[in-house]
Amino acid sequence: MSIAPWRVPLSRALHRNRSLPYARYFQLATVRPDGYPANRTVVFRGFFDNSLKVITDARSQKVNQINYNAGAEICWYFPKTREQFRLRGQLILIGEDYPEVTLKNERQTTWQGLSDAARVQFAWSNPGEPRVEGDPAFSQPPPDPEQPLPNFCLLLLEPVEVDHLELRGDPQNRWCYTQECDRQWSQQAINP
Repeated sequence: MSIAPWRVPLSRALHRNRSLPYARYFQLATVRPDGYPANRTVVFRGFFDNSLKVITDARSQKVNQINYNAGAEICWYFPKTREQFRLRGQLILIGEDYPEVTLKNERQTTWQGLSDAARVQFAWSNPGEPRVEGDPAFSQPPPDPEQPLPNFCLLLLEPVEVDHLELRGDPQNRWCYTQECDRQWSQQAINP
């Protein structure tokens, strides 16, 4: 698979903002079954081909939202270079029973690359439920670093449209990248 043209400016922004740990965080918006948007901050875990990787808990509300409607959008701002990327596309949820071997292996590799602090969160009690005082789930040791817990999911966003805005310059610069039916990408400079 060839590298999508939007990956070059996005990779450059990641590199130029690497001194800012929070530059690895972006907002992911999904659609709730009641039609309202649901937005949250997630951590960028790298690329898989031209997809962006994040992780999630199979017990979280976002999994139900993805099962209802896999369409999503990311908004990512890089403060050092004053750039914004909005990536719209489809989410792929790779859980324990995902049938495709390559993506299932990527799930395991992603788990193995996590810190103990990130892994242990998947052993906690169900996200979004009332917290019980003294719950022992919050004080257990980290799980096995080799085998993902059953509720650990890899989440991929496969973009179909990317809007890149540079907030410097006069006028500012903006480009729109669109994936065509043949999976090729077009690029267009547009008004900011």
